[in-house]
Amino acid sequence: MIDMLLKDYQAKIDSRLDIILSENGQLYDEVLRACRYAALNGGKRIRPILLLEFYKLCGGADDCAYNFACALEMIHSYSLVHDDLPCMDNDDMRRGKPSCHKAYGESMALLCGDALLTEAFSVASKTMGIPAERVVKAMTHLASSAGVCGMIGGQVIDMADNSNSDDGVLFEMYRLKTGALLKTACAIGCILAGADDSLVAYAEKFGENVGIAFQIIDDILDSTGDSKILGKPVGSDEKNQKDTIAVRLGVEYCRELAKKYTDEAYECLEHFEGDTSSLKELAAFLLERNY
Repeated sequence: MIDMLLKDYQAKIDSRLDIILSENGQLYDEVLRACRYAALNGGKRIRPILLLEFYKLCGGADDCAYNFACALEMIHSYSLVHDDLPCMDNDDMRRGKPSCHKAYGESMALLCGDALLTEAFSVASKTMGIPAERVVKAMTHLASSAGVCGMIGGQVIDMADNSNSDDGVLFEMYRLKTGALLKTACAIGCILAGADDSLVAYAEKFGENVGIAFQIIDDILDSTGDSKILGKPVGSDEKNQKDTIAVRLGVEYCRELAKKYTDEAYECLEHFEGDTSSLKELAAFLLERNY
């Protein structure tokens, strides 16, 4: 069931990204080729799928939310391009292929990330069929989650020496670096559908819990995963001397911790009247994944 859901959404999202990032015969097409390489290079499309599922759950109709779904994926893709750069994590592989800076060079990879981020807001702003005040509110959420108080803030913490910090610092990093964009994906789906603020808050809490569990599993897989399945090298955290919860507390304890956060995410869905089975299956998939 979840495999079919993911494949259906992935195909629809990819077809739209293919159009958004199409080359147009200009002198700057090289950066568009890099953007396509980064954004259309596989990926689970979890963030846009969460947005679309919450949009549907809260009564959203038609395909009006797809511009925001694609914008989210573009922002996520930009973050991965920059995250792989030598000045950051210095990873040579992403999703089974050379990282963007390996395929196009560091300068073009930097511009590619910049282009994906800025174009994402252009795409979101062109949303049709949804009241303008909802679009503006959703864009504010998107900007905040991608900025200093969200994903960027988490990356800053990640780049620091956290060896002497308490566990709370690492969880704050998870909440910001990974949880912020997942949290806002859920919130935006509700906002675009016109849900009230209380439901938006429960959706945000769902996304944040799923995001923390997601990052814990990511850290576990970095230590125990199969690089062929993951599509990227394992041991990146150790190579970069990064302190993680998995290293501090052990793999088995962290699996239980990820399950705890996932269970708390399930509880948030009890406040919605519609069918939440797909969201529950998605959360379970993220908890049990091996890639």
